[in-house]
Formats: sequence, C-alpha cells, structure tokens
Amino acid sequence: MTAIQPVQTSHAPAAMGPYSQAVKVGGFLFCSGQLGIVPATGQLAEGVEAQTRQALENLSRVLKAAGTDMSRVVKTTIFLLNLADFQLVNQIYGAFFVQPFPARSTVQVSALPKNALVEIEAIAIP
Repeated sequence: MTAIQPVQTSHAPAAMGPYSQAVKVGGFLFCSGQLGIVPATGQLAEGVEAQTRQALENLSRVLKAAGTDMSRVVKTTIFLLNLADFQLVNQIYGAFFVQPFPARSTVQVSALPKNALVEIEAIAIP
C-alpha cells in the first residue's frame, strides 16, 4: 500500500478544517484549494484580482513546501463566485504558469469559504 504523506507549511494559510494543505501519494501531489488569504493576517485580500494573485501565491508556497513548483502542476480547478470574473482571473493565472500549461477546469459556485471570490486547487508531480 502506498503511504500518504501530508504537506504542511506556515507560509500558506493553515487548513480551516480536518484536511491537509496537500498530500503526496503515488507519484502525485494533491493540493487543497487555496483562497486569497494573506498568511500574515489570516484575512482575505480585497477584490477578485488580489484574491486570485494571493491564492496562486499560496498554492506556490504549498508546492515549494512539497519540493516542487508551478511548472510541475498538471491539473488545476478554479472555483469562481462570479463567472464574469473569468477573463481577469485567466489573465492573472497565465502569469503564474509556463507552457505546457496544466489542464484546467473553471466553474462558477454559489459560495466559497470565508465569502471568498476565488479558490484554486491543483494536482502536481513532486
């Protein structure tokens, strides 16, 4: 049986429930969704642009703690409170990744934790 290794870093927001920031298993790293929470304050950044940047920074820090980086991400899912923000989020997202870009899904949701505007999760290769 393959061991599950949790990943934890104080450089990204702590989990808000009974889950890990990420887990390594079977040659993959599964990263929990990151909100645009500023780790130093525990508060959401203001606005969808700032929250998107912060969520991606937080994701990058979790990846770093696992010994990998954004170039090793193979799949992301973006959860948006308002799909009208897609173009802006897409533009910011594009600055964090290089080709070949990860596969991605983007969905509109009715609510996110802490009344966030965006949440981003990822699967990567450690």
